[in-house]
Amino acid sequence: MAKEYARTFYNSKAWKKCKRGYILSVNGLCERCLKQGKYVPGNIVHHKKHITPNNINDPNITLNWGNLEYLCQDCHNKEHQQKYGVTREGLTFNENGELVEVYPPIQDL
Repeated sequence: MAKEYARTFYNSKAWKKCKRGYILSVNGLCERCLKQGKYVPGNIVHHKKHITPNNINDPNITLNWGNLEYLCQDCHNKEHQQKYGVTREGLTFNENGELVEVYPPIQDL
């Protein structure tokens, strides 16, 4: 879920219009998977340069298509795992962006 300082932005008409247009521009597919020749639906518009309290009002960061990337959940999780150095197996990010253990562990499936 969005951090408190970003909730107003993510609920704004400007963001919703920008997000909708961007998703249509990439045909609703995960951009990273597509580069690997895989057709996977995206589900998260990711800001390459992350939104912070200092740049939340800068449309060059928040609404600039050059700073956006449409990702599937797996690619978005990998992005955040790499950025924050999470490498331990058995952990992932849930739909709220919280680090959680994978149940059951993947090797037990």
